[in-house]
Amino acid sequence: MRRHPGSAYVLAALFALSLAACKPAAPPDAAAPAATPAAASADAPSQFAGKVWEVKESATVEKGTTYAFLADGHLVIDGPGGTPLQAQWKFDGGQLTIIEEGQVYPTDILKLDAGEFRIRSHNPGEPVEVLLVPAADQTLPTAQANTSI
Repeated sequence: MRRHPGSAYVLAALFALSLAACKPAAPPDAAAPAATPAAASADAPSQFAGKVWEVKESATVEKGTTYAFLADGHLVIDGPGGTPLQAQWKFDGGQLTIIEEGQVYPTDILKLDAGEFRIRSHNPGEPVEVLLVPAADQTLPTAQANTSI
């Protein structure tokens, strides 16, 4: 069998490429760390209560859903085209807690200012992050006296 000049180089290059393909891949970059809760001050409720907030961004909550944090501790959650959910909220010792249908969800305040209220609710399974902004319609609903909370 007759050899072509340079064939040894071609075979060596192919062998090197096949070995390179067998190397384990570099580990993927670590996932970006989750936002850490902001130090919620004792006056945090005065910044979010008595206002209607609208979901701007969330992987699990429908955009446009409104959260009305009433000053008396009631929370009215109303999704587009849905029936409003009557819930409760409380703020104690710097910790926000949301209670929906008897389920208690510790909720981190990630950011809170006049234009943004970012929270992470520790629901069963994965935590739910929601970016809320002031709703265009700031008409506060009234809480129903007879709720299923």
